[in-house]
Amino acid sequence: MNTLTDYRTETDSIGEKHIPKNVYYGVQSLRAAENFHITGLNMHPEIISSLACIKKAAAITNCEINLLDKKRADAIVKACNEILEGKHFEDFIVDPIQGGAGTSLNMNANEVIANRAIEILGGKKGDYSIVHPNDHVNCSQSTNDVIPTAGKMTSLKLLLKLKSELLRLHSALSSKAEEFNHVIKMGRTQMQDAVPIRLGQEFGAYAAAIMRDIHRMDTAMNEMRSLNMGGTAIGTGINADEAYLSRIVPNISEVSSMEFIQAFDLIDATQNLDPFVAVSGTVKACAVTLSKIANDLRLMSSGPRAGFFEINLPAKQNGSSIMPGKVNPVIPEVVNQVAFNVIGNDLTITMAAEAGQLELNAFEPIIFYCIFQSIDTLTYAVRTFIDNCITGITANEDRCRSMVENSIGIITAISPHVGYQKAADIAKKSLRTGTPVRSLILAEKILTTEELDEILDPIHMTEPGISGKELLKKNNS
Repeated sequence: MNTLTDYRTETDSIGEKHIPKNVYYGVQSLRAAENFHITGLNMHPEIISSLACIKKAAAITNCEINLLDKKRADAIVKACNEILEGKHFEDFIVDPIQGGAGTSLNMNANEVIANRAIEILGGKKGDYSIVHPNDHVNCSQSTNDVIPTAGKMTSLKLLLKLKSELLRLHSALSSKAEEFNHVIKMGRTQMQDAVPIRLGQEFGAYAAAIMRDIHRMDTAMNEMRSLNMGGTAIGTGINADEAYLSRIVPNISEVSSMEFIQAFDLIDATQNLDPFVAVSGTVKACAVTLSKIANDLRLMSSGPRAGFFEINLPAKQNGSSIMPGKVNPVIPEVVNQVAFNVIGNDLTITMAAEAGQLELNAFEPIIFYCIFQSIDTLTYAVRTFIDNCITGITANEDRCRSMVENSIGIITAISPHVGYQKAADIAKKSLRTGTPVRSLILAEKILTTEELDEILDPIHMTEPGISGKELLKKNNS
């Protein structure tokens, strides 16, 4: 049974509170944990690391300008380094969704770092005369510049991981485009037969769309490099020395090994969270691209006997508890579901950014919760999409060609040679009788076998270049 000897007593502006003796968090962290049991989840580990970078850079900067003595600064830096090594994460106890614009998270970091620094200096946890969470760890800072900065640093780190996976996906799709370049199949618009296309062209289009998302990702990452550090409470820089203001962002860049700049207008950068809306929009656009590709793969692999059955997806697991032998497209399905969630998160982020008032937006916690989840889950979805689906796709070439040859869609290529009305009549007759278009044309001696072979050549039908009129002129010469 716990006794009071197992606790230390800490005091804040609300009053006294008993804190477990051996933990590094303090009174404000514990109050927040009790007030905001919302998701039941832990704080994202990358934002904890981002906070350690910020606090380390702040301690270095404050020491450089003689606002913090070297002894305390070194202890704070050492405590931050331990966090960056993955230690003390269990002491970050506040929920990702919290009131107060992130003050609880900032104070959780301040208290953990202060108490560990106190130990490093030989004191006992809770003796804030040695290292104080506010006076020393939070020196020259405010929640209102620390938390947005941590959010941007974390988003940038996660976006870099997503970009890495998207580059792998682009490579995998490009390889499939080359592998399937000779496979002729039926193109479809509005789920109806249209005109032929090569399977490789479809995969090449997927790769092009992903590269466009990668370019958008680069722009989004630049949105995350502009920091409001030094603006403190509302961007006016109150309680921040001019020397600190000029040095803090370069020191954050050095500590984190990432490139950041100080925002041109610190008040604007403190008031407005539209950069996160821009990033979320980019992630959403990428999710839409991925979901569309997943939709196509599910359609092209449908069947296997009563569907399109143009491609085979890797069989990953049993598809039914009642239907023996059924295999479902589970990897594209999970990509779809992640995309749905990302799209929903984007709306939350948009509304939270819009809801800011005057000099601050209080809703950064929900923005960060959603944006980190979106980037993370999309990264994992892309990874499994590549490794468990894309690289193992094979083509059913005979099935693809058969559907082209038996489709009335090839009449579009023949139309310039026989006229629209004649082509329409042939198409209707083919539909009515079930006789292939090619057979009808040859039976009625509308075109010769040689002429049809040239007109219906897969390259002629699937590449811009030689027009129908040019082919007709060539055939008549």
